[in-house]
Amino acid sequence: MENFLSGAITLASLAAGLFFFRFWWKTRDRFFLFFAASFWLEAVNRSYMVWAGEIREEFPVYYGIRLISYSLILLAIWDKNRPSRSGGDKVGSRRGD
Repeated sequence: MENFLSGAITLASLAAGLFFFRFWWKTRDRFFLFFAASFWLEAVNRSYMVWAGEIREEFPVYYGIRLISYSLILLAIWDKNRPSRSGGDKVGSRRGD
């Protein structure tokens, strides 16, 4: 039963990664690429847990990989919300009017 659930989580993570990759392909916004990489890393982590035959999540390696995955999500949010480097004007506004 645990293998089935881990497989379902792996499949859902791969699908979510493809979903965000599709948005990155259309917009070229790094935010979506970071999210896709995070979900794919989680899918690789889950599939390796099943392949290795040890579903025990208390091993530090699995927590480390999950920490990297969630850090990518935090990095994406931080990168999206940081001030722009171009000067601070909003798109479409002009100075001197």
